[in-house]
Formats: sequence, C-alpha cells, structure tokens
Amino acid sequence: MTFMPVDNRGNILALADQCVMCGLCLPQCPTYLLDAQEAESPRGRIAMAAALAKGTVSATPALRLHLDHCLGCMSCEKVCPAKVEYGELLVETRALLGPSQERPDTLIGVLKRPALYRGLRAVALIGTVRRGLARMGGWLPARSPWRVALGMLPRRNVVRGGSEPFASQGSRPSALLQEQAPARGHVALFPGCVASVEDAAAQVAAQRLLVAAGFTVSALPAFCCGAMDAHGGIAAGAETSAEAVRRAYVASGATTLVTATPGCLSTLRRALPGGVAQDVISLLARHADDLTFRPLTERVALHIPCTQTNIARSDADLRRLLARISGLDVATLPAQPTCCGAAGTHMLEFPERAATLRDMKLRQVTALATSRLLSSNVGCRLHLAAGMTPETAIPDLHPLILLAEQLESP
Repeated sequence: MTFMPVDNRGNILALADQCVMCGLCLPQCPTYLLDAQEAESPRGRIAMAAALAKGTVSATPALRLHLDHCLGCMSCEKVCPAKVEYGELLVETRALLGPSQERPDTLIGVLKRPALYRGLRAVALIGTVRRGLARMGGWLPARSPWRVALGMLPRRNVVRGGSEPFASQGSRPSALLQEQAPARGHVALFPGCVASVEDAAAQVAAQRLLVAAGFTVSALPAFCCGAMDAHGGIAAGAETSAEAVRRAYVASGATTLVTATPGCLSTLRRALPGGVAQDVISLLARHADDLTFRPLTERVALHIPCTQTNIARSDADLRRLLARISGLDVATLPAQPTCCGAAGTHMLEFPERAATLRDMKLRQVTALATSRLLSSNVGCRLHLAAGMTPETAIPDLHPLILLAEQLESP
C-alpha cells in the first residue's frame, strides 16, 4: 500500500485546542469503560493527537494502538460542553498517521465493492462451500479478521430482513416516480456498499415509505461512501469516494440526499455540506401524518446504534414512527454500553474487544425476551447476530422493513 502523507497538523491543533479537559466525556466512552485508562478516553486521545501534531511525541505502535482502539461512536461529542469536533479530529489524526499495518486491506477491499461482495457472498452460501468455510473459520486464529467475516455469513442464502432486491444495481440512478401529486420533493437514496447487499430489503422499504409520504425517489448506484477509508487513515481514498457521491447526487437531479444507513451519514455530510445529506428516518418522521400503519401485536427489541443517536440523532424520530403501529411493544435496549463494538471495521481489526462489548449488549437483548431485534445499522446487526447462540438467536431487521410491512396501501 502506498500512503501519501497529509500535512494537516494545523487542523489537528486547532481542533484539539477546543477541548477544556473537563472529563465529562470519560463516562460516555466505551473504551474507557473497558480499560479505565486515560489513554483509552477521548480526553487522552485528544492530548495524544495534539502532541503528535506538535511533534513532541512519535507515532509508536503503543501510542497509535490507543488511537486505533477508538470506535468513533461520538458519544463523547454529544455530551461535550465545549462542542469539540472529536469526529473530525479523529479522522484528521488518522490521516496524519496513515493506515495501520494491521488493517485487513484485502477484506475491506471486497466489502467496498458491492458487485464483488455480492458475487462472493452467493458462492460462499452454496451448501458445500458454506460448510467448508465454516470449518476453515474454526481453524483460523481468534484474532483473524477473516474468521470474523466468515462468522457473519447467514446460515442460508437470504437478504437480511427480507428477500426483495434493491432497485438500483446499475451505474445510473433509477427514479421511482409516485402517482401522488403534487410531489413533496425529489430525494436521492444512497444505499452504501455492504448495506446495499446485506440490507437490500431496507433500501426497498425506504423507497416505499418515501413514495407513500409523497416524495419522488432516485435510487443511486451502490458504492462505498468513503467511511472505511476516512476512519482507516486513507484520506485520498476517502476523497475519491466523496467525489463519486457528489457526481451521483448531481446526476440524480434531487434536492436532498437520504440514506437508510446511518453509518454513512457523517461521511456523506462531509461530501455534501449544508444539510443536503439527511437520515431517511428523520425525513419520514417529519411527514409521519401522511403514513398509516396496520396494527401489530408483537414485542420487539430496539437497538439504537451509536451512529443513529450520536450522528443522525434520529432515535426519537424512530420511536415516534414505531409508536404509530398500534399494538407494537417496543423494548429499547439500555444506553450503556452505547456501542455494540461493531464500529465499521473495528470488529474486524479488534475482534476480541468488539466481542466483549457485543456480549454486554446481547445480555441486554436476552433479558428483554422479545421476538425480533430492530437496528438501523447493518454492521451492528451482522455483529450482534454472529454472537447469538442457537438458544438465544432471534431474527434481526432494519426498522424501516417493519414499518414498510405494516404500511397501509393508499
């Protein structure tokens, strides 16, 4: 891998200077919860980033490990009284350091290419191949990212949460024009990379709900938004993806870009500043009076991903939408620990740490005694499902799928 250094030390120092070192972020930090070390806290990482930018410390393996351990959950940013832009600081610092030598580049390269990932996934789920890969996974070391990835394969060839394929598989946007008039607006739906394959049914559900709310929807092509590169220290790759987002958005002719994948939202907002990129759940909640749902008597567990509560900040909007389904008993998982450990590629790079956080979350799921698990982040659901045992396993799905299933046809 070739890495071009990024001279962003001035940006890092300016961002770090916002911190008043009050320590209110520490109780909110999942890695501080795990290790109880200042170096594993936002405050400690801000101090390290500033020291790196000043040149007073060098990027030793031990130092960068503390920075790489950060999940990027943004729970610290949400409670910060000084409004420190910690997410931006983290991305800038990783760009200064460049990618870790331990980064599983080949595996991440597959995940970033939806067509390749879809094809390999289909082959991997052929009965004999699936059984062979399961045996291979058992032979791999516990820390192997490939073992983690193999453990996330479903037991049969299904699209998670449903079987309906996502509408846009080509290279050009496809417009889904509703019959309602006048149209409320024209939105472009960004499917992402992994989510376009594993959460294809959620993309279809989002389209259906948006059309029912009066929107014209253009389904953008499936590709990576650049989040994995941005958080992996590959600034050039992240900018290439951002430019692809801008081109696809302009080509769609839409006035707003929406995503059902909150893990993409922060990166999409960097690519399209000015409030253009929005969470589809928040948009739907603003027009909830135009949506009518059939009753459903069921108790479901609701997992609020970090990206939804701390970045999209649409958790209250989602609860309001689900509350419109009469008879639905929604049991929300407790907030702490806020992160399940998935955190993009973190579960691949630090599987043991990710599994510890996951086990805490799964104990909460089991205690709620529900029939299904709802979560808007497909990475979280893949991670949580891989940790379930045959005795505790319950189906998982994107909450938009449940809403679309119960939607009354006009």
